[in-house]
Amino acid sequence: MDPKFAKLIDTLEEKRVALLGMDAVHYGALPRAMPVRGVYLFSHGAKHLYVGRTNRMRQRLGGHCRPSASHFTATFAFRLAREATGNLKATYTTSGSRASLVQDPAFLTAFTMSKRGVASYDLRFVGEDEPTRQALLEIYIATVLETRYNDFDNH
Repeated sequence: MDPKFAKLIDTLEEKRVALLGMDAVHYGALPRAMPVRGVYLFSHGAKHLYVGRTNRMRQRLGGHCRPSASHFTATFAFRLAREATGNLKATYTTSGSRASLVQDPAFLTAFTMSKRGVASYDLRFVGEDEPTRQALLEIYIATVLETRYNDFDNH
């Protein structure tokens, strides 16, 4: 393995262990001291659901959980609402687009409920400042924990 790449991945397992070792919190009770840049994990009980990365931790978590969050920022809740309403396939036409889905009352209700649910999920996070390692850590954690709402497919 190339030594430059090996150096990037040498702490991934250590960070995963630290993430899972953290006492879970909820969005409404975020601690004062938390990393600015890093990786976060949403879980529901023993089920790990979604992992993400950010350079603005507190703001990004708000983007997932605030009632006013849009379909651009509450991506996990949007995915849950898609599942709940059977609108699973992304489309790049006006009909069925993200913007049109949030205009549909049934979808909007599911999206609102999903944001509420995400805000109540267990939340853990770990700091990581280095951008490439942060991206690799997100992929590593999603792969190892089999977070079902992550996909790394191109759109």
